[in-house]
Amino acid sequence: MADKNEIIKLEKELLVAIQSSDVGTLDKLLHNDLLFIAPDGQTITKQMDLAAHRSGTMVVEELKSTIEQISVIESTAVVIVVYETKGKMLGNPIKGRFRYFRIWNLIAGDWKVIGGSCIQIQGFEKKY
Repeated sequence: MADKNEIIKLEKELLVAIQSSDVGTLDKLLHNDLLFIAPDGQTITKQMDLAAHRSGTMVVEELKSTIEQISVIESTAVVIVVYETKGKMLGNPIKGRFRYFRIWNLIAGDWKVIGGSCIQIQGFEKKY
């Protein structure tokens, strides 16, 4: 079982890896069978994510995060985080606020992201 501070540390490590397209760290943190739903509804795999970083089709110019909630349930952690993002994907600009739902699982002693999704929330303010 993890504590929330351990998950916060992993989230920060993931943030830095995304910002710098550190494929080695992303490879370490993402589970091989990761499934992630992008804001357009597309299912993204670990291999697709790593390929986008390797090829430079995903460019992160700015990325600021705010963790809204972490729930630790035995060997699973569910994280809700908001990213303020600016960058490009396949040459198209990406800018705005996105709320991510990310699932971490402790597998053979290592925490891995096993799933998640995100939606754009620009203009949406938390009401609770």
